[in-house]
Amino acid sequence: MSDISRESTGIEGLDRVLGGGLLERQNALVRGPPGAGKTVFGLHFLAAAGDGEESLYINFGEPTEYVKRTADHFDLNSDSLHFLELAPTAEQFTEEEMYTLFSSADVEQPSLINEVRDTVEELQPDRVLIDPITEFRFLTADEHQFRSQIMGLIDFLRGKGATVLMTSQVASDLSDTDLRFLTDVIIDLDRTPDAWSIDVTKFRGPSVKRGPHGYEVTDDGVEVWPRLVPTQEPVDFEPGTVSSGVPELDQLLSGGLQRGTVTFFSGPTGAGKTTTSLQFVKEAASRGNQSLILSFEESKRTMLQRSEALNIGLSHMLDEGTVEIVEARPDEYTIDQVTNMIETAVTEDDVGVVLLDGFQGFKQNLRGFGDEDPVDYLSSIGRYLREMGVTTMVTNEVHQITGEFRVTEEAMSNVADNIVFLRHLEYQGSIDKVIGVLKMRTSDFEDTLRRLDFTEYGISVGEPLTELSGILTGTPTFDTSKQPRTDGS
Repeated sequence: MSDISRESTGIEGLDRVLGGGLLERQNALVRGPPGAGKTVFGLHFLAAAGDGEESLYINFGEPTEYVKRTADHFDLNSDSLHFLELAPTAEQFTEEEMYTLFSSADVEQPSLINEVRDTVEELQPDRVLIDPITEFRFLTADEHQFRSQIMGLIDFLRGKGATVLMTSQVASDLSDTDLRFLTDVIIDLDRTPDAWSIDVTKFRGPSVKRGPHGYEVTDDGVEVWPRLVPTQEPVDFEPGTVSSGVPELDQLLSGGLQRGTVTFFSGPTGAGKTTTSLQFVKEAASRGNQSLILSFEESKRTMLQRSEALNIGLSHMLDEGTVEIVEARPDEYTIDQVTNMIETAVTEDDVGVVLLDGFQGFKQNLRGFGDEDPVDYLSSIGRYLREMGVTTMVTNEVHQITGEFRVTEEAMSNVADNIVFLRHLEYQGSIDKVIGVLKMRTSDFEDTLRRLDFTEYGISVGEPLTELSGILTGTPTFDTSKQPRTDGS
């Protein structure tokens, strides 16, 4: 199928969903409610015409001047774009003209058909947009006449070598079922208060990426973010570990985090989850590995200030271009935007380390989950990054400061290959922190707990706390039988 000629839709993300664009001479139907952006989709398609190609906009809806202003607004107008307005104008709203345009007695509508045929014959367009095709229904006598004329129009345009895009208004009182049977491609647009989605529900040809996918109409036009789908064939990558640069911490992990694994740093607020994971980012960056940090709960400024205070030095890494920080503010991004950002970073920027900082913020700040579980999305992200050989870290907060030990408050521990937990403990009137490893799928690990400190010189990890028991309850006791002996025996 690699030699099939493709026609770009003019929307990079939609082309990726379609596997490269529409097939040459296909006809596609873009369906959606009012305000979903159907006309802008069509204008992108027409503006993507290549050198020497011509595009034709057959307009049954808004006045041409309005459409031209829309095209200018999105910078989608060009000398190769031509308009054929078949919508009634103000001047045509006389009794005589109304009869000519709309009377069902004139079943064949020869003036309209001749106008379309003559324009196509003269222009020989490579791309045609009919917007909206559903208006054509009102210019025919009945459903049979409508279907016959649509089929004739599509066949005529295909015979002239044109690739055709049609728009259809989705409404409860206006069915377009017949159109869906007649077209090669169906692209459904949907709008909810939470997000906008696009789904290719029919495609005669090679398979397309399953959806729904996220999209938005911005001042720059239409942007589509294909849903992240884990690869069927994992890439080959060299095994290895990502060190923390702290020998005692690496000892806990039998050398560090294995490449191509997902690690959860789990613990209550203030335990040091983000700082500890940043230590791995720092070490990876110092060895030339590209890293991406997605911060879902705290600002980029706060993260940089913290890193400077603890001698991690993120600012220097940002200046060198080895680390990128994206601050995902509440309601600013959809889940598909974030996953597309991750996929682009891995495939185009050669990112080898990804930190998702703040799972609670991930599920609360992002839009577009709909009825789907955020854990399922996190699982897909983890599976994709694992298959691409990327070392992934996720920080996850549990609300208990002390007391009964819990690793996560979501049913998601199965997403992680490794679980590193951090805890507060109260001992002899002071609050300390400890770190330990609960799980590592790919290697052995040290099954002890160690004291964890954060100083102006960086992260400090102590020796195993063998003399303390009950640490995971948050109220440990001192076991004198395990004290190091001082009598030489």
